[in-house]
Amino acid sequence: MMLAYDGSDFFGWQIQPGKRTVQGVLEHSLERILGAPTPVIASGRTDTGVHALGQVVNFMCVVPIPLEGLQRALNASLPPDMAVRSLEGARADFHARRHVRSKQYAYWIDAAPQRSPLLARYALHVPDKLDIPAMNAGARALVGEHDFAAFMAAGSAVKTTVRRVDLSEVMVRGSNIYYVIEGSGFLRHMVRNIVGTLYQVGCGALSPDDLPRIMHSRDRSCAGPTAAPQGLYLVRVTYEGGIL
Repeated sequence: MMLAYDGSDFFGWQIQPGKRTVQGVLEHSLERILGAPTPVIASGRTDTGVHALGQVVNFMCVVPIPLEGLQRALNASLPPDMAVRSLEGARADFHARRHVRSKQYAYWIDAAPQRSPLLARYALHVPDKLDIPAMNAGARALVGEHDFAAFMAAGSAVKTTVRRVDLSEVMVRGSNIYYVIEGSGFLRHMVRNIVGTLYQVGCGALSPDDLPRIMHSRDRSCAGPTAAPQGLYLVRVTYEGGIL
């Protein structure tokens, strides 16, 4: 399943008691349609307020109707802030999280002089004039395999903080600034912490040359602040050998 959702009114992906989560709403709809509890596995968790255009989810079930019918039934059952973009059969050993080859995230900054209330849930408004070439130079310093501990949320427990980044780029479209990053995987708050650091580069508080120094420090306090969640989107997930 490829799932899209507006994360504004969800407490993230993972089920939490008494909280509205993407996983909880999706599993509830699947159980209503299929008549049995149907646990789902996502390519990864998204935090409170973070959106997805192409979250990949897998589940095991006996489908009593064609997949096109199941997709229609799900989209009729799901709330307006969630939608199944596509649904297809997968090989029996497919695992949405373990078999990920790369993920792409984008962060949207609205750089218009005045904030738009229509974008408040979907972009971070930054009226400051930012040095885009400097931000891009800093962003490209992250490409490759590095230890990203300096950009990880404090208190995270992971086996390794080394990740591979294949793309890290800042793009401008009119008054909109987009930071796009793709790689093998991401630590908790890693993208948002990178965005906060690149913002400081854009403001002149940091130099592009500071990015390698920050990485090598492995010290979260050396990096910039955590950018707000509403500008972050999980764009797509790709898999080794495909899905089918």
